[in-house]
Amino acid sequence: MSRLGTRAGRLGRIGLSVVVGAAVGLGVHAVGHTSGFFLFAITGALAGALVAVGLDAYRRSARLTEVKVTVPQLSELTFVVNNDSRQVAWQLFVESVTRVSVQRLDDEDGVLREALTSLYGLFATTRETLKVSRPSTHVSVGMTVECLAVNFLNLELRPFLSRWHPRLRAFEEASPGRPETEWPLAADCRAELRLLQDHARDYLLAFARLAGVRDAEAMIDAPPGHRVRAVVQPRGSVGG
Repeated sequence: MSRLGTRAGRLGRIGLSVVVGAAVGLGVHAVGHTSGFFLFAITGALAGALVAVGLDAYRRSARLTEVKVTVPQLSELTFVVNNDSRQVAWQLFVESVTRVSVQRLDDEDGVLREALTSLYGLFATTRETLKVSRPSTHVSVGMTVECLAVNFLNLELRPFLSRWHPRLRAFEEASPGRPETEWPLAADCRAELRLLQDHARDYLLAFARLAGVRDAEAMIDAPPGHRVRAVVQPRGSVGG
């Protein structure tokens, strides 16, 4: 667009603003000099318009969308989501995708203690997110976002942490100062961690789909240091 066209567009917007402002000013002046029946009629009309705008905004925020998601551990599931549950799914996705829960830990890299600590943090944060969120009372058929999150905690994170945290702690307490590579169960723990990460990836993709995130796989699988831009669909467009 040329500079002349840009300037003309700017002047047009300014002119429209002046006209609208003048109309509003005249309306306020007219209301201020109105009394009796006409004043009540104008006040009632304005109140009705405000109520209509509020109801429309509420309907948009409460609009339900049916989404089908496949989690191999749970088969294909049908969800009914609104903007509140999309926001919860987005928070859970962001919290998980930035942790070791889905980032590969090679045999020669990383520290298992740090991985387990990160998973404990994910467990606590997910639980806290669910505690402060409103339950999905609008769903009569299908699974809710919070139900999927609870399954992730109880079927995936809790069993892994309950199995490996005490064992690693026992090694650390019995052999203070010894490198983790000398732990006899290190290879087994890493193998189960990789399996947990595979399962966590399926849950994260489900959260991403419910939240309306595009290119979620690229975000999850991006190598360290690679910048990936997240794209979230507009509200109400989740599904398909």
